[in-house]
Amino acid sequence: MSSDKADLSALRLDRSPAARPPRRSLWGTLATLVAVAGVFLAGYLAWNRLIAPPVEVELVAAQMRSPAEARSVLSGSGYVVAQRKAAVASKATGQLVALSVREGDAVKRGDVLARLEDDDIRAMLAEAEAQRALGEAEFQQAKKNLERQQRLASGNVGAQFDLELAEVAHRRAEAALDMAKARTRAIQVALENTVIRAPFDGTVLTKNADVGEIVAPMAAGVSARAAVVTLADLGSLEVEADVSESNIQKIALGAPCEVRLDAYPTVSYAGYVTSIIPTADRSKGTVMVKIGFRQYDNRVLPEMSAKVTFLKDDAGGNATPLPAVLTVPTAAIANRAGQTVVLMVEDQRIIERAVVTGSVIGNYTEIRSGLQSGDRVVERATSELAVGTKVEAKPARGR
Repeated sequence: MSSDKADLSALRLDRSPAARPPRRSLWGTLATLVAVAGVFLAGYLAWNRLIAPPVEVELVAAQMRSPAEARSVLSGSGYVVAQRKAAVASKATGQLVALSVREGDAVKRGDVLARLEDDDIRAMLAEAEAQRALGEAEFQQAKKNLERQQRLASGNVGAQFDLELAEVAHRRAEAALDMAKARTRAIQVALENTVIRAPFDGTVLTKNADVGEIVAPMAAGVSARAAVVTLADLGSLEVEADVSESNIQKIALGAPCEVRLDAYPTVSYAGYVTSIIPTADRSKGTVMVKIGFRQYDNRVLPEMSAKVTFLKDDAGGNATPLPAVLTVPTAAIANRAGQTVVLMVEDQRIIERAVVTGSVIGNYTEIRSGLQSGDRVVERATSELAVGTKVEAKPARGR
């Protein structure tokens, strides 16, 4: 009986406080939720990093730009051209025996540039001078004979027939002397034509022939050269730029410009519109505009490519050009966590680069530090492009 009671008491529920299971605290619940959220976040980041398709972004390079672009009305490109330029050739045909200059030499008008072989012409000149001397002697003899016959005729001693013969002989001798002088002069000119001289003050740009080659005025032969050297007056340099005919109304004579050479993108030169050629190129739909330099140095050379910025005439045509500054599109700059940054791509992931900005030039902003020319940044720094976002980079349209 007692054992039965013991068995029944073992089946009784223990309702004492110590036997109750502990209740989960509020902090524990929050910790669990945070842990679950962390797992989901980690999973999302892993999915975003490993599985999510990359975001397409366009990259642009940081470039040097002129502050003058802020008041630009139009821009164009062209080439530096010497307005006074000549391919110096010979009037005579012959073998080149001397070349006195080479590329880069400065010459004055009349300086000897080259000489042609002239032995045959000198021989002809010697013969012509001998013929002239003979003609001079015959003329003097005919003159004396005429004077004698005139004296005899005045004294009624000589015959009229002899006087007439003396007059005819005198005129023939005089004509023969004039012919000899003309021939001598012609050969002297031919001899002078074997000497090639500079037609104006300038600089030798190219050497077109070498000693030993045949030089001809029209280069009739297969191996003949027409020009010996190409000469240009480097004091007459201008930029010739093609401007779309639909924009030509934005340009006026004398309007200020800024010229930058592709060879020296950080150097600018003040210029102005010197002429607008009064005809259009129908194949290109452009009009040629010539831009003169107000001042330039020896870095400016013929045939260099140049970019021209046509400016509003609100700062005076003689305004000194400001040095170029490094810029990126304004849309590429973002403010994140109180810091000014641009977005870049490294290993197909977005990274941030802190920069210090300066003035605004049109749609671009100056970068004073943090980037170098040529560094490529994301063209538009949108909020979806967080650090670590997988991207597929491509060049910006039109660049």
